Amino acid sequence: MEGGAGAYNSRTAEDVFRDFQGRRAGMIKALTTDVEKFYKLCDPEKENLCLYGLPDESWEVNLPAEEVPPELPEPALGINFARDGMAEKDWLSLVAVHSDAWLLAVAFYFAARFGFDKEARRRLFNMINNLPTIFEVVAGTPKKQTKEKTPNSSSKNNKSSSKTPRNMKKYYQEQTQRLRTQFG
Repeated sequence: MEGGAGAYNSRTAEDVFRDFQGRRAGMIKALTTDVEKFYKLCDPEKENLCLYGLPDESWEVNLPAEEVPPELPEPALGINFARDGMAEKDWLSLVAVHSDAWLLAVAFYFAARFGFDKEARRRLFNMINNLPTIFEVVAGTPKKQTKEKTPNSSSKNNKSSSKTPRNMKKYYQEQTQRLRTQFG
């Protein structure tokens, strides 16, 4: 993946936040301004595709990294499989939610890699938290938080690498239904 950690040498919370902002801007562009191009690139007939936001505010749809473990955390795998099985707005919202999670994972990967102390992590989190989520941008308005539920998912739902494309399609349909129930 281009724009990976090797090209990124900064060591402060503010530098990681700039990286976060660039990647976030690229993903927002894919899910709003460039949505037609993004939609076409996410052909369900292709392999497991991921949406990557790059630090230069661009984006790409690509296969996951081949190296194991990858240099950076990987975004949601198989975003293309649910594309035709749901309304476009719902699909974009699902990709947005997964994109938010990926961005946080990348930011805190850098925080760990660069040895941020508690105060630097707090500063990074506060800067990130002052921005609307990608989901909020794509959906158009911030959603009210619901009561936290105790996670009761089994470990099999967390092993995306073992899912076949057919199972990924079912997984995304289940996740979409869960999101509709939670946010809609």
